[in-house]
Amino acid sequence: MNQGYSKLYKPLLLVVCVSLLFASSYVQRRLNHDREIMGLTRISPLENAPPILAFTTVALGGFRGIIANALWIRATELQEEDKYFEMFQLADWITKLQPHFTTVWVHQAWNMAYNISIKFQDPRDRWIWVKRAIELLRDEALRYNPNEPLLYRELGWFYQHKMGNFLDDAHNQYKQYWAAEMDTVFATQRPDFKELIQPTNPQSEASSKRLREVYKIDPVFMQKVDAMYGPLEWRLPDAHAIYWGTLGLEKTSKETLKKEDFITLRRLIFQSLQLAFHRGRLIYPKNGDRSTFVYGPNLEIIKQASDAYEEMAELETDKNQHILTGHRNFLGTAVYFLYTHNRIKAAKEWFDYMKKKYPVETAKFTDLDSFSLARITEDVGENDPNRVKAILDGMLETSLVQFAMDDDEQGLGYELFARKIWMRYRDAISDPSSQKRVALPPIEEMKKLTLERVLSPDFGLDPILLAQLRTKFNLPAATNETSAIVLPKLDAATGGTNKPATNP
Repeated sequence: MNQGYSKLYKPLLLVVCVSLLFASSYVQRRLNHDREIMGLTRISPLENAPPILAFTTVALGGFRGIIANALWIRATELQEEDKYFEMFQLADWITKLQPHFTTVWVHQAWNMAYNISIKFQDPRDRWIWVKRAIELLRDEALRYNPNEPLLYRELGWFYQHKMGNFLDDAHNQYKQYWAAEMDTVFATQRPDFKELIQPTNPQSEASSKRLREVYKIDPVFMQKVDAMYGPLEWRLPDAHAIYWGTLGLEKTSKETLKKEDFITLRRLIFQSLQLAFHRGRLIYPKNGDRSTFVYGPNLEIIKQASDAYEEMAELETDKNQHILTGHRNFLGTAVYFLYTHNRIKAAKEWFDYMKKKYPVETAKFTDLDSFSLARITEDVGENDPNRVKAILDGMLETSLVQFAMDDDEQGLGYELFARKIWMRYRDAISDPSSQKRVALPPIEEMKKLTLERVLSPDFGLDPILLAQLRTKFNLPAATNETSAIVLPKLDAATGGTNKPATNP
């Protein structure tokens, strides 16, 4: 190579490199345009993104996919080794590299709620991780992916299953922690939607701001959901599962929403309505203690839950008969819940509806009494705490109404039956792990809370019957104090009374 050519070699290489860079930038712009049209990637800048996220999504360009793949490989290895804390940091980096990759948001949230949380014994430590999982999807993932049905479904699932169900040992604490947080938003037992939407005082303004900014809940849409499926108890997680499922349907484009995604979101609402029916009513003690509560069935949403069954049966034609069987069982449960809560007229209306819709399956039952008592006898063998709690709640309530009507024998009969069910359930869950997860409150505590509810003006007991009930239990006319109540004495050895009692 001569000296003159050697001098030109490097400048020529530089010119070639610059030319190739210009050419590649033109080709890259064209590729990006085509990829955006075909929906293969999202290259538009994120609005209001944190600096590190803005940097990685713009500066790294296509390289962030390669880096994310390497991190995913390492995260998978850590997952298999049960090293969830290390994997958590890697997953956080992946979300910053690919914020529109919904799978990593779901995966990370799931690990926090279901894998990392159970590494702790203290329910307060578990709650930190469960709450963080919810916040990750609600506050971060949906911020960058507001139209992704999977995120709404998973967020609703955490409310419905992790917090709402009873498979986690700490589920009662989760519900208490969540109810306590909601107490900071709702000044009354039922949300005052008018005040939350248009506050008229500093307290309402603070509550509305907290609801919108901390919990990302729009009170206008919340009122819409409550009108559609309620009245719901917004201190319980089931109502929030319904909210996010409904919002997912609202936010997701109907043109692009796949049928399976639509059904998944509808199923979330449908299942949460069932849970809300079985135990969607909070019962606090009258002493003002908000740290504990028991819950009973929400009998006001029977129609909404029934309609959801029928809608799902129409949507999922391949599972039509299976869903209708569930609907028939639900109607049967609704009838005897109403029956045991002494709502005889409503129970009769739903029994007639069930007979009309499923005549073959209900042909052997001639009247409401025979059907309800058969279902109660059948369900006594169940070990679902929600169902047993609802039965006991209704029987104790009916017992008090019978006492108010001066029918002591019938009142004692219902109470005796309730005690036997409670003892059978206690014996059925005798192992320590089951007692920790699904134990019912003591029967005396349940009786006291039921009496407080019956004495409340909201219960609507006739004033004459209310006065007779107070007289029966030696209660002053001007107080709901129940601490000194002495109910008719039951035999401690057998659970029976000193005189024959009529079994309902």
